Amino acid sequence: MTQIHLYDTTLRDGTQREGISLSVDDKLKIAQKLDEFGIHYIEGGWPGSNPKDIEFFRRAASMEWQNAKICAFGSTRRKESDPAKDANLKLLINAETPVVTLVGKSWDLHVADVLETSMEENLAMIGDSVAYCKGQGREVIYDAEHFFDGYKANPEYAVATLKSAAVNGADCVVLCDTNGGSLPWEVQEIVTEVAEQLGPNVNLGIHTHDDGECGVANSLAAVRAGAVQVQGTINGYGERVANANLCSVIPDIQLKMGHECVPSQKLAQLTDLSRYVAEVANLDHDDHLPFVGASAFAHKGGIHVAAMLKNPLSYQHIEPELVGNIQRSVVSELSGRGNLVDKARAFGLDPDSLNLRQVLTKIKQLEAQGFTFEGAEASVEMMLRRTHPAYVPPFELLDFSVNVQQRRRRGLSAEAIVKVRVGPKMMHMVAEGNGPVNALDAALRKALLDVYPQLSGVKLADYKVRILDGENATAATTRVLIDSVQGHRTWSTVGASTNIIEASWQALVDSMEYALLG
Repeated sequence: MTQIHLYDTTLRDGTQREGISLSVDDKLKIAQKLDEFGIHYIEGGWPGSNPKDIEFFRRAASMEWQNAKICAFGSTRRKESDPAKDANLKLLINAETPVVTLVGKSWDLHVADVLETSMEENLAMIGDSVAYCKGQGREVIYDAEHFFDGYKANPEYAVATLKSAAVNGADCVVLCDTNGGSLPWEVQEIVTEVAEQLGPNVNLGIHTHDDGECGVANSLAAVRAGAVQVQGTINGYGERVANANLCSVIPDIQLKMGHECVPSQKLAQLTDLSRYVAEVANLDHDDHLPFVGASAFAHKGGIHVAAMLKNPLSYQHIEPELVGNIQRSVVSELSGRGNLVDKARAFGLDPDSLNLRQVLTKIKQLEAQGFTFEGAEASVEMMLRRTHPAYVPPFELLDFSVNVQQRRRRGLSAEAIVKVRVGPKMMHMVAEGNGPVNALDAALRKALLDVYPQLSGVKLADYKVRILDGENATAATTRVLIDSVQGHRTWSTVGASTNIIEASWQALVDSMEYALLG
């Protein structure tokens, strides 16, 4: 078992993704979460690029870090300059981080066309910068930008850039697939050759991008060839397509390759970490992320679920609890009886007391009509509960009507009338709203609140409408999904009809009835 050191660059490389902008407070929150998880190195940003990163390092310097070392990132000295007088290197040192990460050129194309200097001067820029930062008492990580492209073009020179960093004291030399175009077998072969040329005393790292969708695979290939540091970002956030996703790299290395990244009890916090970073970054968490996505261990096919009820590993590559995730089944027209057995148990119901065949037949019929139950588990639970012999509905809908009017002085208004039976009582209520669904919601609540005051705390959090067969124009089938919330409790219900009001009513009634279960 080899200890693989994790280097997180979410706060620098990750913020180069379109749609991400983190405040200083956001970056500090994420850094603290990464530290708690057990990340070894946290790259905070480039002190010379903007005032926000300078402020991050100022505040980070006064904080206590349990596991991580904070890293300041920047480039090697400018050509034909003194490192002691280089403004960028001064900012790196002034950041007062224990680690400095220097990026330099390893591809002769960049040396000639981007730096516009000689090959010899580039080697001096790398060596001088590493030596200067080491002389200031810093741990130095050297990132060899575009290394794999450089190695393919001119292997002798690419390795010479690494040697310039290593002989001047770099603590780790990181090979970067900056353009993200390398393939796993190329990475493994090149890292193996580099390791042989540099010798066992030079620590190698890997930094990959996902432009060819090989970022994770390339990272694993490098570890297999001897890399002891892996750089990446949480959820793969990064410029263009993505960086290597640490939420996949970490469990692959630890659970499948037999190396250690973090303690096993910390690995079980990986899903929480992934979702936390997405929340702070104000991005929707990707349900389909491996290991940590909500769908990573979700099973829809009836044959799959039936097998998993007998042995959970029959259709799962790991136990989801190892990474803090959960197994679940999805109900749809593809479901078999096993899906409903598993779902009933998840709802705390005894499957043997329910008419599962009736529910399964109804689900398949409704999905053919436009319903979808994958994102509306509250509607599934209501269907299951209604088949129990002892279940008594808290209310019964008798009639409803909605009237929408455009009036000259009042503008557009909606009025709903509902007739509901609650036990022996008959409720006949009228309410207005800014639209037909809002009016229906208000009328139904008005009818029920005297008997069920707890409904006052139920809020409609979201209302989604999807047209299923647009070629039928205004006669198209419409699907409505309603998300509801009550305190910390959330649930979703569904309706579908060629009449959007009826579809909304179906979802609304399920939502209110489900709320009364709590």
